[in-house]
Amino acid sequence: MCGIVGYVGKKEASPVLIHGLSRLEYRGYDSAGVAIIEDNILKVTKCKGRLANLEAKLEQNPIHGSVGIGHTRWATHGEPSDLNSHPHSNEDETISVVHNGIIENYIQLREWLTAKGYKFNSETDTEVIPHLVDYYYKGNLEEAVIKAISKMDGSYAIGVVSTHEPGKLVAVRKDSPLIAGIGEGEFFIASDIPAILNYTRDVYLLNDKEFVVITKDGIKLLSEEGDEIKKDIFHVTWNADAAEKGGYEHFMLKEIHEQPKAIRDTMTSRIALGKPITLDKITLTKDQLENINKIYIVACGTAYHAGIVGKYVIEKLARIPVEVDIASEFRYRNPIIDNKTLMIVISQSGETADTLAALREAKKSGARVIAVTNVVGSSVSREAHDVLYTWAGPEIAVASTKAYTTQLIAMYIIALYFAQYKETLSSEQIEEIKEAMLKLPEQTEEVLKHKEVLQKFASKNYMHRDMFFLGRGLDYAVAMEGSLKLKEISYIHSEAYAAGELKHGTIALIENGTVVIALATQEELFEKMVSNIKEVKTRGANVLAFAFEGNETIEKTVDSALYIPKTEEVLAPVLSVVPLQLLSYYMAVQKGCDVDKPRNLAKSVTVE
Repeated sequence: MCGIVGYVGKKEASPVLIHGLSRLEYRGYDSAGVAIIEDNILKVTKCKGRLANLEAKLEQNPIHGSVGIGHTRWATHGEPSDLNSHPHSNEDETISVVHNGIIENYIQLREWLTAKGYKFNSETDTEVIPHLVDYYYKGNLEEAVIKAISKMDGSYAIGVVSTHEPGKLVAVRKDSPLIAGIGEGEFFIASDIPAILNYTRDVYLLNDKEFVVITKDGIKLLSEEGDEIKKDIFHVTWNADAAEKGGYEHFMLKEIHEQPKAIRDTMTSRIALGKPITLDKITLTKDQLENINKIYIVACGTAYHAGIVGKYVIEKLARIPVEVDIASEFRYRNPIIDNKTLMIVISQSGETADTLAALREAKKSGARVIAVTNVVGSSVSREAHDVLYTWAGPEIAVASTKAYTTQLIAMYIIALYFAQYKETLSSEQIEEIKEAMLKLPEQTEEVLKHKEVLQKFASKNYMHRDMFFLGRGLDYAVAMEGSLKLKEISYIHSEAYAAGELKHGTIALIENGTVVIALATQEELFEKMVSNIKEVKTRGANVLAFAFEGNETIEKTVDSALYIPKTEEVLAPVLSVVPLQLLSYYMAVQKGCDVDKPRNLAKSVTVE
């Protein structure tokens, strides 16, 4: 959440900062602002609301200068307002700061600084930072920032500029993403690569407590002790076009349609008929795997739902006990972890704060950690023992779609890899699943062709306040993701239930006209699922069902049905989630919602 952009170069900073912030809108925000040094004077413009509001202000009162910082804020401390928006400055407006994260000890720092005569104007934790830098400034900005950081607890990515040294920008990160970009005679900082991709493809991927000092002459990297650091440049290979809508009305719709390619790319070189499963640079040996007696899958939100599918498939195929945990709960329940524990963390961005914290706790207790992430060089990829990348490409819409399906593919690859080592499946069984997996991209394309049923259903039901999703087994895991998608972008209250639980209370909520989405792709549970559908139908529910081709008898029981191509049952979630994503999308469009940037949500949750 929040977005940071900084610029030092020969161009006007203002348009560069605005462009960069526009590429970070997907992260979620409620205000925006810039600080630019013009003729050795620090000028700050900021306001509540969308980036367009900031652009309008800057058109009325332009700021000219070639050094500046910009920010989009998602409120944590203090309500969304002009006053609480970033950047924040010290009292004499010689130092300005943008910050992503949370300063956990800001109250103590605020009291300490107040006692020394500093005055505060906002409700934010961020405002302590420019005052701290001011307190420690003795002629060298980077030294002042290093000393200020040493007093701060929490998570942060920070950019600092000052009229004391008007050609300089200093930045640092801890537990919040930040990169530094190297252009031709110009240099950048940003929360994410798309912000600067129009200007450079060469970036430094910063580790925690690494400081960046930028002038027009270049970039210098420092440790928290002030020692210079040498680091390899990371060259970005994907195109800026990948972050554009490409003719689609919304990024979410574009990304739903990119799933066949994303699924295919994630399997490439890992799944091939007649060859062993490969996991890139994962070095887990057969002996080490035999020593594992429990697996934890830890994630948040959509990634957590991918983890639930992962539990099913790893236990079914590899016969290893698996627990799935919400990352924000995991480390606070004192889980039983030792050197016979394997943790799999799943995070699209690789920067999810709760997931990172769980990863670190597990490593401290001796567990081996595999990270599944979409972002090369992200924090989880660097801190885990092993990493499996999902090649989904940039995902801009806040509601995750192609990242989820590629996470599912990663779970299947890991499960088959384990089954291969542990010999819990025959080579023939593994080949059958692999063959079915390789058909998934084409089958996903087939699912995408049958949108009319979903559009029609959405147009007739978007006005409902409540909807319910039902499923059994793997279908229940997919129902949870379908329900999340619907509430995320359409703001319709929805809940997912294990269909077998209907009689234990849920059925009391069903009345005439209640919308129920039912998944019935698991053959051994199909008849039981049909029975559950009949139970809600007799109480007046309006049911849309999803089943495999060949199970058209379900039409006798439901109001509408959509059929997905036949595949191995264990792989059904990859195909069945796609129409649920489309259904949520069409519901949101019918309601006129901001599909790509739903209210109150951020793409990457980098604070607890």
